[in-house]
Amino acid sequence: MEKRFANPWWVVFGSIFGLIVGNGPIMQFTFGVFLKPITQEFGWERSTTSTALVVGLLGTGLCVPIAGRLMDKYGVRAVTLPSITAFALAMIALAFFANSPMAFVIIYALMGMAAAGQTPMPYSKAITAAFDDKRGLALGIAMAGVGIGAALVPQIAQYLVTNYGWRGAYVGLAALTFCLAFPAVALFVNTEPAVKHGSAGAPIARPGLTGAQALRTGKFWALAVAFFSVAMASNGTIGHIVPLLTDRGFSPQIAAGAMTFAGVALVAGRFVAGYLLDRIFAPYVATFFFVIPLGGIALLLMAPGQMTATIAVVMIGLGLGAEVDLIAYLVSRYLGMRSFGEIYGYLFMIFMLGNAVGPFLMGVSFGMGGYETCLAGFVVALVIASGLVLRLGTYAFPPERRGPPPSQGAKPAIA
Repeated sequence: MEKRFANPWWVVFGSIFGLIVGNGPIMQFTFGVFLKPITQEFGWERSTTSTALVVGLLGTGLCVPIAGRLMDKYGVRAVTLPSITAFALAMIALAFFANSPMAFVIIYALMGMAAAGQTPMPYSKAITAAFDDKRGLALGIAMAGVGIGAALVPQIAQYLVTNYGWRGAYVGLAALTFCLAFPAVALFVNTEPAVKHGSAGAPIARPGLTGAQALRTGKFWALAVAFFSVAMASNGTIGHIVPLLTDRGFSPQIAAGAMTFAGVALVAGRFVAGYLLDRIFAPYVATFFFVIPLGGIALLLMAPGQMTATIAVVMIGLGLGAEVDLIAYLVSRYLGMRSFGEIYGYLFMIFMLGNAVGPFLMGVSFGMGGYETCLAGFVVALVIASGLVLRLGTYAFPPERRGPPPSQGAKPAIA
């Protein structure tokens, strides 16, 4: 990194701006803003148009491990800067070429694939490489950018749609993404490739497992099942919280207001989780943030009143706010930094699959008579997730202040 930006907190600063316009705020949180004007202009069914989001998210999930592997080999900037550019160009393509449902879905798929390099993964990789002792706090502060983007970007999109139409809005979001994220990454966010070369030309790898080794460990699959369960439960419940509350007699305004509290809790969850990770054994922190949404879902099963329902949504939002930080931190401590991008990519793909499965299961459950059966299943899933992280054991790659790091030549046990 350039000497004028050698302080690692510049990486956090740049990551905040990059994540404000990351794949979540841009693709997921603005989609509802565009849905009605697009369907009205073309007369498409909402279900047809919504297919684009599913395909786009699938494209992101499938490509994140590839992007991570490339970052491990070539560094963050070499992959993320072209990804940001392609992501912005895909939005411009939506504005000019999305004149049929097929074209809209195809372009959205391409946008999702480009977004693989504009997920939290590259920023998590850069931060975990730059920090050790304060890694959790740095991750928490940076990942708050996702919450800021989730709150601000849909408002910007709505303003652009109102004043310039949905096509102009996509061009505006493309410009916003490029102007915020590209310079942030170019100036502040970077890591060197995972494998460097010493003075004699021999490769020197950072401590940790390769992607192939990680896939053969019980710890990887424990993390995979845990974060799939948490994503499924938390996002499944939040995705249906408005109709769930209105079905119980709450006004749409109250239900929407509860979602606002969830957004605030999401940002708070990232700060709190990051702060705690540097001070408390990470599986205990993870369990805490798994049990909180479990309690929120349990409250919803009790058919609560307005105040209790709001508390339940806040509890679920706190869990949502901590997941990405926890994935990055736990990967760095249990599987190491050697192939961090690739391993994080696999877990992020599984995490996104959980995001998709949760709302689907809630819809199926409602069609079979109500949300209660699915909510009860989510409680069980969160109990399983908590048990899995508590069984991870001691860190394989502890912070330096808690013990000596593994030697460069040492091979960690593959369990």
